[in-house]
Amino acid sequence: MTKTIDNSADVLDSRDIIGRIEELDGSDDADEQAELKILKAVADEGEGSPDWRHGETLIRESYFTDYIEELIADCYPLPKELTSGEWPWRHITVDYEAAAEEAKADYIDVDFDGVTYLIRA
Repeated sequence: MTKTIDNSADVLDSRDIIGRIEELDGSDDADEQAELKILKAVADEGEGSPDWRHGETLIRESYFTDYIEELIADCYPLPKELTSGEWPWRHITVDYEAAAEEAKADYIDVDFDGVTYLIRA
């Protein structure tokens, strides 16, 4: 049995939600039925994303700026001048909040029991 999936995680995988729904389907336990209802509502919203069945990342909205910062670090190396620590380069910073706000245009909102998660559209 997999662990309970709830809306406290910063990042979730749609395949885990799908698997948990399949696992809970048919359960008579009241707590599991409540979890199933919530997860089915998330899945209903998330299935609009093209990779839902193949593995879509759900990012908690409150974590989205940190997620984008990590994404930029992983995919877009900064020019070595910006990381040299030399003047004037050490005074130039990336506005990760602005980058995250702009990136939201490529994401859809999914409500997970009152908490907003973002999924690539």
